[in-house]
Amino acid sequence: MAKILIVDDDPDFVEITRTILQSQGHEVAAASDGKEALQAMRQDKPDIVLLDVIMSTILEGLNVSHEMQADPNLKDIPVIMVSHIISSPHASLFPTDEHIPIDAWLTKPVDPDDLLAQVQRLLSKRAG
Repeated sequence: MAKILIVDDDPDFVEITRTILQSQGHEVAAASDGKEALQAMRQDKPDIVLLDVIMSTILEGLNVSHEMQADPNLKDIPVIMVSHIISSPHASLFPTDEHIPIDAWLTKPVDPDDLLAQVQRLLSKRAG
């Protein structure tokens, strides 16, 4: 199955998501911030990245997606952005007028069926 990197600073979210993905046979790694995530991606390139927006800074996940897009070795990795920023006090900080290099968006709390459907859609797209 797929190698999936979860990038999130919430250990509970990481463990729940890991359990859901592993139940479908996926190999799961985790990083708790953007720097750790980029380092992990460069060492062992994942098939998909699940990326939180708010970590050690409010838009850290957004910055990671832009760094991935600028890196020729990472720009083809599908990104599912996972966040609650839209319903948070920080919603106004999220840019709505720029291209965000992601392939899907899921709002927390994440429905397991939606997560698995997005992962499968992106894996099929890569294989197709």
